[in-house]
Amino acid sequence: MGKTKDSGVEERPKWDNKVQYLLTCIGFAVGLGNVWRFPYLCQIYGGGAFLIPYLIALVFEGLPLLYLELAIGQRLRRGSIGVWTSISPLLGGVGIASLVVSFLVGLFYNTILAWVLWYFFHSFQNPLPWSQCPLNESRTSYNTECEKSTPVNYFWYRETLNVTADIEDSGSLQWWLVVCLASAWSIVFFCFIKGIKSVGKAVYVTATFPYLVLTIFLVRALTLPGATDGLVYLFTPDVSIILKNPQVWLDAATQIFFSLSLAFGGLIAFSSYNPEKNNCERDALLVGVINSATSLYASISIFSILGFKANNGYTACLNENVLVLTNNFELPDQSITVDNYNQWFDYLNQTKPEEVSSLSLKECVLQTFLDQSASGTGLAFIVFTEAVIAMPGSQVWAVLFFVMLFSLGLSSMFGNLEGVLTPLYDMALIPKRIPNAVVTAIVCLISFAVSLIFALGSGNYWVEVFNGYVGSVPLLIIAFFEITGVIYGRGMKTFSDDIYFMTGKRPNIFWKACWTVISPLLLLVVLVAYVVLQARIKPSYPAWNPAYVNSFVQVKLCFSYTY
Repeated sequence: MGKTKDSGVEERPKWDNKVQYLLTCIGFAVGLGNVWRFPYLCQIYGGGAFLIPYLIALVFEGLPLLYLELAIGQRLRRGSIGVWTSISPLLGGVGIASLVVSFLVGLFYNTILAWVLWYFFHSFQNPLPWSQCPLNESRTSYNTECEKSTPVNYFWYRETLNVTADIEDSGSLQWWLVVCLASAWSIVFFCFIKGIKSVGKAVYVTATFPYLVLTIFLVRALTLPGATDGLVYLFTPDVSIILKNPQVWLDAATQIFFSLSLAFGGLIAFSSYNPEKNNCERDALLVGVINSATSLYASISIFSILGFKANNGYTACLNENVLVLTNNFELPDQSITVDNYNQWFDYLNQTKPEEVSSLSLKECVLQTFLDQSASGTGLAFIVFTEAVIAMPGSQVWAVLFFVMLFSLGLSSMFGNLEGVLTPLYDMALIPKRIPNAVVTAIVCLISFAVSLIFALGSGNYWVEVFNGYVGSVPLLIIAFFEITGVIYGRGMKTFSDDIYFMTGKRPNIFWKACWTVISPLLLLVVLVAYVVLQARIKPSYPAWNPAYVNSFVQVKLCFSYTY
């Protein structure tokens, strides 16, 4: 920051170029949820049919709110608190709420990056540490707890989290998670040490690298056996689901809302560094479309690999049955194969039905393996890591996957931290003699200290609590007051004049209809429906139980809506 020579008024920092600004906004919007939440919703809600309510929510809720935030930040050239207090002192609480939410979300979001770092560090081992159970203390056999579950589950729940029985049992600090947390916050600090100047340089890597990795994964995944099954499953529409289940529409609305990172204050702060004459409408459309296209692109890569995993599970199931039939009926080796298993089973079942019925044969149905769904940590740290084990050169794919996740998360952390720092500067709470780097260091240090709660044995439960309550209802409430504050506080006519001043054209009837009626109404409906739905759900915090987590379908420790 500096002062203009003529007036002595403090000059606001500016982006070096438009590309930096767009990459930063895209990096903030495109987060972990694009990789591990959107594909899951497509899977459970009729494949391609989910795109119908999703696109409706994007057009009538997501894009209007995104446009509004970018426009008001660019016009008033302030952070979240400065913007709302300048419209009306009564709206100052909206900016403070955005600051608090950004701070709290940043705490648990960077914890996820710490987990990613832990897996990244272990991805260089051969074999991968989650590919087999560790030996017991006497080194005479495998760990009993691990054998009751799977190596992947054991590595996640015991080796990584060392999770306690419930949230009331805090356990002790896990030193390895403390180290990873410190590393994650240090990386965020060094990327943010010079404000938007250093962030603008970092996003050239963090915002683009995930697309390179997704493309590499896509090319590799499409060559794997079963990839086609995964894609067919993903894109086969089941329209009856979206017609019969109202939950689909609620999830679509919340997914597009949180995926675009609205109401955090970060987008308002980023746009405030733009020149006043800038086409913010085009920026909003570009960021919104790229964000949704990324979700779809990631789904293709993810489900190609999940199809491969399902195919492996289906083949392994058949091989076990082949072995049982071969041994029981004393058939020559290779008489029964995976390819002719069904013919042999039908023949034996017709000729010797009693003997076949007495055997412990598994029910092997490919659709069953494809139906096994997971999102959040369940997808990233359990399902995907299990799929990577079966891929040739598994270490390379594991490294690429976790570097991609870290890049996605780091770009989103820039927005969270900006949503905290910019309002503090705008409120003049920090003496100007204190360098910006010191302020950033203090915020990161405080955040790290508070984040230590997530490094306890009960840390994963606390992440669930934060995610469930911080990144849901508060954001919906903030967004509702944002749009009503601008349209009915500042006034539609004034806001229309603002946009004309910045872009040279007034907003069309579509934007005005969305801002005045459609978007506020949608937000209100989603808010009420979300509260009603949560009131019906009893919170549960599952403990580490080998029998419980034996099937990743039952894993409940997965994120719901945020990002």
